Amino acid sequence: MKYGLNIRSEGALDFLSLGALVHRLDPGIVPFRKATECQIHVSGGEFNCAANLADCFGLQTGIVTAMVDYPIGDLIAERVRAMGVKPFYKRFKHNGVNGPNMATVYSDRGQGVRAPVVFYNRSNEAAAQLKPGDFDWNAIFSSGVRWFHSGGIFAALSETTGEVIIEGMRVAKAAGAVTSFDLNYRAKLWNIWGGHERAQSVINRIVENVDVLVGNEEDLQMGLGISGPEVAAKSRLDPSTFFGMIDRVVKKHPQVKIVATTLREVHSTNRHNWGAVAWIDGKTYVSPTCELDIHDRVGGGDGFASGFFYGLLSGEEPEEAVKLGWAHGALLTTFPGDTTMATVDQVRSFAKGGSARIQR
Repeated sequence: MKYGLNIRSEGALDFLSLGALVHRLDPGIVPFRKATECQIHVSGGEFNCAANLADCFGLQTGIVTAMVDYPIGDLIAERVRAMGVKPFYKRFKHNGVNGPNMATVYSDRGQGVRAPVVFYNRSNEAAAQLKPGDFDWNAIFSSGVRWFHSGGIFAALSETTGEVIIEGMRVAKAAGAVTSFDLNYRAKLWNIWGGHERAQSVINRIVENVDVLVGNEEDLQMGLGISGPEVAAKSRLDPSTFFGMIDRVVKKHPQVKIVATTLREVHSTNRHNWGAVAWIDGKTYVSPTCELDIHDRVGGGDGFASGFFYGLLSGEEPEEAVKLGWAHGALLTTFPGDTTMATVDQVRSFAKGGSARIQR
C-alpha cells in the first residue's frame, strides 16, 4: 500500500476513462462574433487525461464513450487513435438532420484584459443518452485495468450519465482498480435538468465509490456540499483554505485517500501564477509556483491531473507526483488545443526546475 491505495502493478490498461468526447472550435484571439475561421480541437475532460497519459507518458489507456457514425464522429475517432487511446464505443447512427450529435464547444482564447469565452452546443448529444447497461463492464475490465476515472461534466449531461459512472465505478472497485473523479462542477450544465440539489445528490453517490478526488474549494462546496473555509485565503495561491476543508471531505467520504487541485492566480488572460496542492493519505504537499505565459488555458487542469496520476501509477514519492502534475499542466498551457504536445523528458525537466533556455 502506497498513498493509502492498492495500485495494481500491471494490467492490459494502465488507465481507463469514462466520459464524453467533444470537438472544440477555436478562433484564436478573435471573438466568435467576428470569427472567419476556427481550429478544431478534440477534447473532453476524461478523454484529455487518457490522451495525455498515452501520448506524453507512454501508458496504455482507454476511453469508454459514445460515438456517432457521421463525419464529425470520424474526425474525433481519428484523433482518439492518433493520441494512442483505445476506444470502447457505444455507437449511434446520425439521422442526417438533427442527430444524435457529438457535442460542440466554442471557446475563443481572449487576450490581455479580455477573458476567454466558453459556450456549448450539446443539443441531442449522444453521450448524454448513455445509460446503465450500454457497456459490458465485466468484459472491459476482464484483462486488467489499474485505474478508472470519470468526471463531473459527464455526470451533469443527463439523468442517466451519473448512473453510468456509478455502474462503472462499482465494477472497477470489484476488479481491483483505483478510482478517481474530477468534480469539475459546471452549474450551467446541471441547471438544464437537475439543479444544485440534484447535482450534490448524484455527485455524492458517485464519490462513495471513489479513492482519488480532483477539485478546488468551489468544487468541494458546490459538488459535495462541503461547508466553505472559515478563513479567507490570502491569495489564490494560498493552499490553507483548501487543506482546511479536507477534514470535512474525509468525514463525509472516509474512503477517499487523495484530494488534489491546481492553484491559479489570473493577472491577465495571458499571464497566470500557477501552483498545485494535494492531500495524500493524511499528509499535505505543495508544488512550487511559477509564472505562466498562456497560449491556450483550456485543458491545464486535466494536464495537472494526468501528470499527477502518472506519478502515482509510477510509484513516485508523493511530492514528486504533485510536481509532475504541476509541471505537465504548466506545459500544456503553452500548446494550442486541450491535449498534450509535451514529452515526458520535458515534464521531468520542468518539475526539477528546468528553464526555457533553448535546447540545442
